[in-house]
Amino acid sequence: MAITTIILAAGYATRLYPITINTPKPLLQVGNNRIIDYLLDKLRPIHNLNQCYIVTNAKFFDQFLQWLNQSKHLYPFEIQVINDNTTDESNRLGAIGDLNYVINQKQIGSDICVAAGDNLFTTDLTQFFAFCNQKQAPVVGVYDIANLQEIKKYSSVALDSNNMITYFEEKPINPKTTLAAIGLYFYPAKTIQLIQKYIAENNNHDQPGRLVQWLYTKTPVFGWLLQGKWFDIGSFESLEDAKKCFSSQP
Repeated sequence: MAITTIILAAGYATRLYPITINTPKPLLQVGNNRIIDYLLDKLRPIHNLNQCYIVTNAKFFDQFLQWLNQSKHLYPFEIQVINDNTTDESNRLGAIGDLNYVINQKQIGSDICVAAGDNLFTTDLTQFFAFCNQKQAPVVGVYDIANLQEIKKYSSVALDSNNMITYFEEKPINPKTTLAAIGLYFYPAKTIQLIQKYIAENNNHDQPGRLVQWLYTKTPVFGWLLQGKWFDIGSFESLEDAKKCFSSQP
């Protein structure tokens, strides 16, 4: 079955003001490319990828269209920018809300790969997609940040010997592990109805990890351990670290 990719890029990145007041975070320059370009390059190993949707907001919609007009020829799959019609922090849909918005707007019934538009990693994703194909179940990218204090800003994930998630807590007060979920998810088509059920129950629409925290108690969800380096571009410090890393790469 074909895979649809959804890149979540509708945030307002207020923690990075003033540089993101007029520029969306995924279009920030890191090394020789923009964040969104690195992310799309990582999606190339999806052999049956037929459509990529980038969901953004009304404020940054035109900027993404301009970027797309300049860059779409570089990728072997179709890319479309979707406007979620929000204008600021007060009316935003949240990451899970945006995921549901795209599913409904485009009537998606295929497998879905979801990526946060502000995540950067150095690892090739060929093995990730092979793992997803093998499991045919929801899969979350995880990364060992090796720090119990730092994990409190993210999520804490535990896996069994088959890499199935046995514990997942978003923004934990007392984390059990240093494995963090990153902004990379695979949802097979059969999971879409569960995503819609999550929304219908009026659960938290914001952090993508909230969906996983709910989902793993309903159906088997697996974790794929990311090697290399991972950057969650949520602060000036992480942005500078990413620039140093990617500026040193050829």
